[in-house]
Amino acid sequence: MTVALMWEARAAGGRGAELLEWARSAAAELARRPLRSELLRAPQDRVLVLTWWEAAYDDELPELPEPDAGLVTRPVHRWRFESLGPLGG
Repeated sequence: MTVALMWEARAAGGRGAELLEWARSAAAELARRPLRSELLRAPQDRVLVLTWWEAAYDDELPELPEPDAGLVTRPVHRWRFESLGPLGG
């Protein structure tokens, strides 16, 4: 089974580039390497990290930590999904 972890945070005012670089560095330092990972950004200095793992849904997996409180406007949002495979077409 493939499990996808999503980690999303919103940077404090003017610190979007710093949060993006923090997330890139933190993802590179995970205790294990995921099958795949992707870094995304969105308006309002939001940063999203997606990682895919070959694991059972409830397995303990490495996750990005919380950044320093001054770097973000709110606590990090985290979600876990089971992959159902690619959409055809």
